[in-house]
Amino acid sequence: MAVNHLISCGRHRIALIVGDQAYTASQDRLKGALEALGEVGLEPVGPVRSGDWSESWGRAATRLLLEQGYEFDGVVCQNDQLARGCIDALKQRNLRIPEDVAVIGHDNWDVLTQSSRPSLTSIDNEAERIGRHAARFLMDAIDGNPHHGAEFIPCKLVQRESTLPLD
Repeated sequence: MAVNHLISCGRHRIALIVGDQAYTASQDRLKGALEALGEVGLEPVGPVRSGDWSESWGRAATRLLLEQGYEFDGVVCQNDQLARGCIDALKQRNLRIPEDVAVIGHDNWDVLTQSSRPSLTSIDNEAERIGRHAARFLMDAIDGNPHHGAEFIPCKLVQRESTLPLD
């Protein structure tokens, strides 16, 4: 979803900054991004940068990409903290977001997305909705009416200033 959004905004040189690969979420998000890039005949710009899920790693990974001379116009960050760090590093190099580089995060944490400058586009996992469903299913099971199988709750894109389309 994040890669497809950046491509729809006119971005084709996309870097990936990912979290700790010991987590399934990181592996799944990376797999999805690589598949989406592959579907349109693209590869990530530079090596995929993997580290902890922090703003400091987002800054460091972005600095590494810039210092090693990789040219990119979009960055998919696997969470909003990484994206905030990425934006900081880009601004330190006088790059404009989204004009020079569009940045997208994941998790849609309001405290991060709304206070970011520019405000951060993010993928929303619908965590509150998942929590409500889980609580309802638990109460149903306690009442003797257990649910079976899995229920899919899709993510959604929340577009903000960090990924405005190119003119």
